[in-house]
Amino acid sequence: MPRRYPMPRTRSLATLAALVLLSAGLAPGAAAASCTYLPAVGGGNSVSKTIQLNGPLVFPFGRTNFNTDFSVNRAFSSYKVNFKSTSTERGPYPIQAYLKFSDGTNLQVVNETLDAQPGQFRQFGPFYPPAGKLVTQVNVKVGSGYNANATGFSYTISVFGCR
Repeated sequence: MPRRYPMPRTRSLATLAALVLLSAGLAPGAAAASCTYLPAVGGGNSVSKTIQLNGPLVFPFGRTNFNTDFSVNRAFSSYKVNFKSTSTERGPYPIQAYLKFSDGTNLQVVNETLDAQPGQFRQFGPFYPPAGKLVTQVNVKVGSGYNANATGFSYTISVFGCR
C-alpha cells in the first residue's frame, strides 16, 4: 500500500504578504517613513557625552554639558530622538527634548527620567510640529542639576527628521 504524506499547509498570498510586511516592521497599508539624521550643532550626526557638573558651583551659577542642539535644514513631517546608554552600570537619565521654532517659541516633547540598562536603546517619538510652525532645531537635554544621581552616566544621542 502506498504511503501517504500529509499535505504541507499553505497560506494565502494575502497572509504571506502581511507577514513579510510585519517582519520588515511595517503594518499592512502603511507607507514606510523616510528618515535622515539631523546634523548636531558643532558637527556629526550623533553626540556622545557623560552627564557631569563642571564643578561645585556650576548649578545655578555656571554651565553644564546637558544640552545638545540638532539643526533642521528642511521641513520634515516628524522627528525622532534616539538615545543609547553607553555606561557600564544601570542608571537614571533625566531626558528632555524640545522642538524649537522659527518664531522663537518651543514645544517640549520629552520629559522623563529613563532608568536605562547598559547598552539600552530607546527611541522617542515620532513628534509632529503644530500646523504653521517651522522647526529650526531639536534640543535634547540629558541631565539635571536637581538629580545628582545621574552624574557620571554616559550616552549617545541622535535625532531623525522624517518625511
